[in-house]
Amino acid sequence: MSTFGSAVWSGGIKDGKGAISTKSGALDAYPYGFASRFEGKPGTNPEELIGAAHAGCFTMALSLILGEAGFTAERMETKAEVTLVKKEDGFAITAVALTLRASIPGIDDATFQDLAGKAKAGCPVSKVLNADISLDAALT
Repeated sequence: MSTFGSAVWSGGIKDGKGAISTKSGALDAYPYGFASRFEGKPGTNPEELIGAAHAGCFTMALSLILGEAGFTAERMETKAEVTLVKKEDGFAITAVALTLRASIPGIDDATFQDLAGKAKAGCPVSKVLNADISLDAALT
């Protein structure tokens, strides 16, 4: 399976403007730039998109792992907080903090923590990131 995202950029780093698109059309020339990345202005940024992708991937992987173990979630909500820091050689994503709140009938906390940990380690987005990935998982 293969998919893609694309970006177009015009101008310099601070005065330039970009647009991000996805194959599915979920994003179609959606604006991004220095101001949306570093100054809190409207638009998206690559870290936000990585966070959304990681949250989605992890939650979907956990759904699979839960099903294989005989459980079905009523609801799972995951937030992926992406940390971007400036280093001597440029910027780097150094960490992703996954926060999961889930309602899963019939599961005990020890089993839930084990399965959530497996999903964190096994989801494809976790595997591609060279960052410290933490997980705070709780049943609701």
